Amino acid sequence: MYAIVKTGGKQYRVERGQRLLVERLPAAEGADVALEPILYRSDEAVFDKAGLEAVKVTAKVVAHVRGEKLRVFKFKPKRGYKRRTGHRQELTRIEVTSIKAGARAPARKPAAAKAEGDGEAAGATPAAEKKPAARKPAAKKPAAKPRTRRAPAKKKEDSDGA
Repeated sequence: MYAIVKTGGKQYRVERGQRLLVERLPAAEGADVALEPILYRSDEAVFDKAGLEAVKVTAKVVAHVRGEKLRVFKFKPKRGYKRRTGHRQELTRIEVTSIKAGARAPARKPAAAKAEGDGEAAGATPAAEKKPAARKPAAKKPAAKPRTRRAPAKKKEDSDGA
């Protein structure tokens, strides 16, 4: 049984008891965090949103650490331009404590469906069932007039006066 979760803009394949480094999470050390499942797999794969609402993936924050230093060097030849900077990513080490696929949550009814007796007695349909009005096609523009070509300008001939 495993799950694919999304955190920090990245996706990870996790199993129970697995430790991994993710981007910094806003939780204290020792706290439990819920991870967003994208896929759950045991006997069958669960992809749909309704099925994933019942899946709970929890992890425990083990420690907050910083990644290794990355050196960034910018250089433009023949211009005397050199810049050196560094970067250390802030990370969180977590341990997956449980992956549970509970019973599905009951489907929520829209607010319009709650007042069934009021709307149906008057013969009105709920707002969710109304269809938008069909659009009329736009009127066609008249065809452009064909452009006529100008006659070439006449050259003045040299006159000798004779």
